[in-house]
Amino acid sequence: MLKIVDYTGDLTELENKLHTRKQEVTDEVNKAVSAIVDRIKKEGDQAVIDYCQKFDGYTITKPEDFLVTKQEVDEACARVGEDFLRILERTKEQLTVYHKNQVEKTWTMVKDDGVILGSLVRGIENVALYVPGGTAAYPSTVMMNAIPAQLAGVKNMFIITPVKADGKVSDVILAAAKVAGITTIYKVGGAQGVAAAAYGTKTIQKADKIVGPGNIFVATAKKLCYGVVDIDMVAGPSEILIVADAHANPKYVAADLMSQAEHDKLASATLITPSRALAEKVEEELKRQIVTLPRQEIIQSSLENYGGAVIVKDIMEAIDVSNALAPEHLEVLVEQPLEMLPYIKNAGSIFLGEYSPEPLGDYMSGTNHVLPTGGTAKFYSALGVYDFVKHSAYSYYPKAALAAFKDDVQKFAHLEGLDAHANSIKVRFEED
Repeated sequence: MLKIVDYTGDLTELENKLHTRKQEVTDEVNKAVSAIVDRIKKEGDQAVIDYCQKFDGYTITKPEDFLVTKQEVDEACARVGEDFLRILERTKEQLTVYHKNQVEKTWTMVKDDGVILGSLVRGIENVALYVPGGTAAYPSTVMMNAIPAQLAGVKNMFIITPVKADGKVSDVILAAAKVAGITTIYKVGGAQGVAAAAYGTKTIQKADKIVGPGNIFVATAKKLCYGVVDIDMVAGPSEILIVADAHANPKYVAADLMSQAEHDKLASATLITPSRALAEKVEEELKRQIVTLPRQEIIQSSLENYGGAVIVKDIMEAIDVSNALAPEHLEVLVEQPLEMLPYIKNAGSIFLGEYSPEPLGDYMSGTNHVLPTGGTAKFYSALGVYDFVKHSAYSYYPKAALAAFKDDVQKFAHLEGLDAHANSIKVRFEED
């Protein structure tokens, strides 16, 4: 089930052995999504109605039917029960405690010559949260996106989510929206939902930013609409990488590998260790534990096609390989995990020690589970408050302060061949 390979120092060779999942969007998908986006731009609500019928089997007689009613939300909350609402509140609290440390403040500096410089930090006005609603429902994703957005000062947030032919949004999604304070929910998903939020229709609000995961059509729509609207990232299938020494518990390692493998047959679960004995014990544990899990077919496919155990010479080489792969989730199961932290350069989220399993982060450790995948942790970060703000620089120069710069600014402008720039300075010091 789990391929065990020796690391030779050649990362490309290693990636080939582990069958990298890098996929290009096919021309067919690009063409199909482009057509959807273009039609939404031209026809608005009617195009959305047609696509909901075509792709989801959901029949809408009038655009107002897109909106979830307050009664639907209240009934959903009653059905999920007080205990689940308590769990959502606890998750909200944990996320708030962590993410409030990311809040930035407007700042100002006043110089001796009377010059005032600064930066205004403002929350993005309108944010659309895409929530998958087809084969699975993820209330945790609602919380992970909504809480940092609220802390950033986002004024208006709404959900776009696909529904099936019955026209119902999952109870747990509605409950999460209630706890997160989101009152506007549209029963529209897929590429058409993204396009509607990007360009706006008579019924669906226009967003300034769209965040949240989705399938290849959703991801492609986000890419095509970027520029008209901001997006969080284009994430691929889930992945976990575990760096473990000979002392790691194989039962825990196996369980954690499968926790991500169950997401998708394209998910990647990799162990890197200097201990071949551990890798072999993990293989035994995988075979023992998988038979108890409902999604064993998905797990087995993921592990066989995109999983593996890589044998390295020592833990430091394991960290080097991990940095090169830049995993979405990185678990460090060694005797002194905190000592490894300074050496970790690239990872979406890091889980240190055997009692910090990745699923804790998926729900309520406080860290965010919206993370960069496919090696993009080399230049992207976990979703945070900083993703929902914008910065506007400002400056005030009194005449005397500008006078000290006027000659140099004019010379700079002339050097670049921008004489009107220079003239803008010059006229301010001409005699009337």
